Amino acid sequence: MAFSPNELADRPSALDEPVTDVLADVLEAMRLTTLMHGRFELGAPWGVRFSESPGAHIVVIARGGARLEVDGVEGGVALSAGDVALLPHGGGHALRDAEGSPLHILGHGECRRARGVGAIRLGGDGARTTLVAGHFQLGAPTRTLLFEGLPRVIHVAADDPVTASSLAPTVQLLIAESASSSPGASVIMSRLADILLVQALRTHIAGNQCREHGLRALADPQIGRALSLMHGKPAEPWTVESLATAVALSRSGFAARFSTLVGEPPLEYLARWRMTKAAQLLRESELSLREVADAIGYQSEASFIRAFKRWGGSAPGAYRRNHRHG
Repeated sequence: MAFSPNELADRPSALDEPVTDVLADVLEAMRLTTLMHGRFELGAPWGVRFSESPGAHIVVIARGGARLEVDGVEGGVALSAGDVALLPHGGGHALRDAEGSPLHILGHGECRRARGVGAIRLGGDGARTTLVAGHFQLGAPTRTLLFEGLPRVIHVAADDPVTASSLAPTVQLLIAESASSSPGASVIMSRLADILLVQALRTHIAGNQCREHGLRALADPQIGRALSLMHGKPAEPWTVESLATAVALSRSGFAARFSTLVGEPPLEYLARWRMTKAAQLLRESELSLREVADAIGYQSEASFIRAFKRWGGSAPGAYRRNHRHG
């Protein structure tokens, strides 16, 4: 459903401004918090079950191998040393040395222990596997927009010729910090996991396997540019025609291409992004409702309140009180 702010009829201005990093903008609006489960030292036969939870999960294989099984996804994903697996939609999942190995259900106490000194040790006396696992939580409920079309699992292989040189140093440093008892190791691990999240998404955007609508739009020069304009100036009175002109496409050609790559029409995407940005401003700034409305292109506070309530189910003031970050 589209939520229309003030009349979207004027031509945009300053179209030659610097390109906005759309991926960074979306991640910032999601306000991710990284929680590392920690390092796992495992001997075959072994299996670890992670319960269902919102947010995203990440797994890094330090040595050996693992079979990743995600709830609702047929089959398993074979992971080798140096591989990274990202589960962008979260959900329950398990890791085993082989199909059918018994599963240990991971408890919260074990997660806390793993975040401190030492590792979780499970399994038998067989072949050894070492891995690091983490979880990304959303700072507040929000629509993930471009993330909605991502697959359940993004597998970045260590031997991928396109990604090996950039991914390997981050993976190696994360693995080293997971075995460290030095002060601040957990903080470093969280930051490195953030980097791996972005690297995995970059790889997916650039790779031929990215066929779903959503993030793949960023790899398209013209639609990526249109998204950058919307994110860079959300208060601009954009129209389909003005965006099409800005990226040198016909109006009909732009509208069809945008819908195919992003998954929804341009002005519906823009309306949802404006609400997502408004929610971020309500959580993280001291701006008044009138100022938030101005920042995302609404001429009146009343029209903004109505649109926000349709989008999020509550009025902006109530949302701010419920999701305020100190």
